[in-house]
Amino acid sequence: MKQKKLPRSFYLRPTLRIAPDLLGRFLVRPIQSGYLIGKIVEVEAYLGSLDPASHAFRGMTKRNEVMFGPGGHLYVYFTYGMHFCCNIVTESADKGCAILLRAVEPVEGIPTFRRRRKLPVAGDDRLLTNGPAKLCQAFGIARGLNGADLTGNQLFLTAGEPVQWQQVVASRRIGISEGKEFKWRFSIEGNRFVSKP
Repeated sequence: MKQKKLPRSFYLRPTLRIAPDLLGRFLVRPIQSGYLIGKIVEVEAYLGSLDPASHAFRGMTKRNEVMFGPGGHLYVYFTYGMHFCCNIVTESADKGCAILLRAVEPVEGIPTFRRRRKLPVAGDDRLLTNGPAKLCQAFGIARGLNGADLTGNQLFLTAGEPVQWQQVVASRRIGISEGKEFKWRFSIEGNRFVSKP
């Protein structure tokens, strides 16, 4: 892997600055045969106690305690009794802020992604990682990675291919009942791996 991991300082900035800056970054997971790599193309920001849609809105619980640690850790949760989703914890400890990874564009490790997603050997790569649960399944992200340090070796981000601000689309978040008015979902304009246009 030629690119260096993003430093802790990247994750300690304000959440709404980090979220669009995640677009184009590479999500990397080392495996025995090499690396699984995806370019981040869609995210959603959640602002702790300021955000009624955040898991941290009502304070710390056993489920969300990772969100209240320092930025640069992974918060993994189980939803609908069947799927894992993952978030990047941001800002300083006790803020409860995080950014949901909604979709990535596969860069490396596509055969592994296909096997884990139980998809045919040939087919549309878009279906591999164009949703938060799909990308977790493809990368093998589950409860065991909850709290993982993103400056460590299990899973990390690299500089990737940062996008220009003109390419960033801000829109309303998906699948929430409160806080719908905030345009805190960020995606790369025209990228076909975005979960929903």
